[in-house]
Amino acid sequence: MLTQNLGYPRIGNQRELKKACEAYWAGKSGLKNVMTAGKAIRHHNWQLQKDAGIDLIPSNDFSYYDQVLDHSLLFGAIPKRYNEVITKNGGEELDLYFAMARGYQKDGLDVTAMEMTKWFDTNYHYIVPEFYKDQQFKLFSTKVIDEFYDAKQLGIITKPVLIGPVSYLLLGKEKEAGFSKIDLLRNLLPVYMEVITKLKNLGAEWIQFDEPFLAMDLTEKEKQAFREAYKAIRAEFPYLKVLLATYFEALGDNTALATSLPVNALHIDLVRGPQQLDEVIAQLSKDTILSLGVLDGRNIWKNDLEASLQFINKAITAIGADRVWIAPSCSLIHSPCDLDNEKKEDVLTSEIKQWLSFARQKVDEVVTLKKLASGQPSNSALQQLEANKKAQAERRSSTLIHNPQVKERVAGITDADSQRANSFATRKIVQQDLLQLPLFATTTIGSFPQTAEVRSWRASYKKGSLTDEQYDRLIADETAKAVKWQEEIGLDVLVHGEFERNDMVEYFGEQLDGFTFTQNGWVQSYGSRCVKPPVIYGDVSRPVAMTVKWSAYAASLTQKWMKGMLTGPVTILQWSFVRNDQPRSATCTQIALAIRDEVVDLETAGIKIIQIDEPAIREGLPLRKADRENYLYWAVKAFRISASGVQDDTQIHTHMCYSEFNDIISNIADMDADVITIETSRSQMELLDVFADFKYPNEIGPGVYDIHSPRVPNRAEMGHLLKKAAAVIPESQLWVNPDCGLKTRGWDETKAALIEMVAAANEMRETVKQEA
Repeated sequence: MLTQNLGYPRIGNQRELKKACEAYWAGKSGLKNVMTAGKAIRHHNWQLQKDAGIDLIPSNDFSYYDQVLDHSLLFGAIPKRYNEVITKNGGEELDLYFAMARGYQKDGLDVTAMEMTKWFDTNYHYIVPEFYKDQQFKLFSTKVIDEFYDAKQLGIITKPVLIGPVSYLLLGKEKEAGFSKIDLLRNLLPVYMEVITKLKNLGAEWIQFDEPFLAMDLTEKEKQAFREAYKAIRAEFPYLKVLLATYFEALGDNTALATSLPVNALHIDLVRGPQQLDEVIAQLSKDTILSLGVLDGRNIWKNDLEASLQFINKAITAIGADRVWIAPSCSLIHSPCDLDNEKKEDVLTSEIKQWLSFARQKVDEVVTLKKLASGQPSNSALQQLEANKKAQAERRSSTLIHNPQVKERVAGITDADSQRANSFATRKIVQQDLLQLPLFATTTIGSFPQTAEVRSWRASYKKGSLTDEQYDRLIADETAKAVKWQEEIGLDVLVHGEFERNDMVEYFGEQLDGFTFTQNGWVQSYGSRCVKPPVIYGDVSRPVAMTVKWSAYAASLTQKWMKGMLTGPVTILQWSFVRNDQPRSATCTQIALAIRDEVVDLETAGIKIIQIDEPAIREGLPLRKADRENYLYWAVKAFRISASGVQDDTQIHTHMCYSEFNDIISNIADMDADVITIETSRSQMELLDVFADFKYPNEIGPGVYDIHSPRVPNRAEMGHLLKKAAAVIPESQLWVNPDCGLKTRGWDETKAALIEMVAAANEMRETVKQEA
């Protein structure tokens, strides 16, 4: 019986990679510093896992930005628009790589970034491969080979991790009509063969192929692609030890397919799909090893060792210990690095801390499970089991978790609580009469740049070196400057800038009962962007108003409309580490009631435009279509509960980013937000087609520029996108806004882009006037 890990966090215990990359992008340090930081993180991760006792340690799980982008570079799937970037930078691979991820706007070049979207149902974003008819692939980057060799020099023979060929193709997008991306498999496989050959020649014994799409609904053509790919790999390498890794869901109707593929080991996720074990065992080939993903790689609760041992012992009884491996459910990139970094009890209490497990602790839990399942566990392993049982029992009985008043309020919810008083058609007339906004009304998504100075105020305030009065004055002054600047450039609906907020979920969690926080519980969201998700450990309620103070203050500074900014219940749920002792739907409903109270208080304070952001509603969609109806029912209802306590003349906005809406457009309409703003710039307004085909009745703000890239688009570029939008959506329904919040951008680029955006909107209004 062996232990293995599918992947380890790559940001560094103190976010060293983030800091190195951002210093390089800002011109404050060189590329060597980035590479040095990356190497140090890799070495630390490999040694940590070796010392813990992991038998099969992954390599190529590290990435400077994104593992899917790594593979696009590996296979030479580089869009032609980056050719000049290669020339300009003397062939420097990492500069090309960052240009593909972030865009490139210097040295006389202006090149857009590749599209970005969510990695299955997680909050991690990946860079979408671009595919063309008859596309040819070639070995371009040797990163996977170099990293295996690097680990070997340390005396560690790792298990290289590759995204499997079928999943890599399915992750991408066809950029022209007339072909299916899956047809590119035969062009792609030779490059896989070349990579495998180089790895084998260096001494690789096992290679891990991640094929998460085996847990998805597949067409017959896609199923055949899996058969073709692994048959070809086995034919070329008859003695190669292949681990096929699936995760995020049960194999379901793909069980027969997965168990029939010619691989040596199959990994399954028993956290997200515990029901699949018996069926997989029944269909597993007699020589295939079964890797059991019994530890939750996506949440931070301590593993219930007793429950995991039941799965392990069942597998051992059925197929023998020599064919059973123990592992986390998926890569640990979705977990924070190390619980031992949490040293402040005023941030995370010892009572709650004893219930938690981060990546470092999960590695230890894997090894402990192996010892306990060995048949002759040591005394120390048995002591760990008893300590684990005690922690589980204490958590279940803790008075911190349950609030009878919250449970009673949830039980008393009626249908009326999730309905606005009148339909959108009626509300629109009332809102137009009150708001008097022009065609192509301009706004932003909410946040403005959080400079180092603003962040330093918050840090000083938390340390106690700034008083409440001093801190409030600094935030008030920054807010006033932002309001005045928005007025000057002619935005129609203003925002207060959110300078007092650390994160769009953390800020609210800090003020809600049932939440706690970590000091260093960072996880990667995309590139250098790291988030520190709150921990929902108990029943959720709102003791006091959370946002009214600063929204009302900002509104007092202007005659224009000020938008109140909130994060929606589904997004707060999705972007937190959620308690696992009750259904997620129950926790989401509790959050919805808390947000509802805030919405009503904002309206009472005179805020007549209120945005309830739900960028994660698509992210939470179950991977299997058969499971989606129930999720969409409670997720949409939670949003409506949060939004339905106001009068007709209060305009409710929502925001969603990096989402495909084709299969849930009717549910988006059911949310009944008066205005929805969405990310559309990287896709060149393609996402609007589904809204047009559906004849979406409410108002829409398609993002006209990409805030995840530092490049500044001009008004002609944004005007072109607006014209594309107006060609499919009636002008009376359109708003003009960026793709997302501007917190992570710099002020210079923000100001330049928004001035151009307002100019583009004005030109559109003039065009409509002339045509009339």
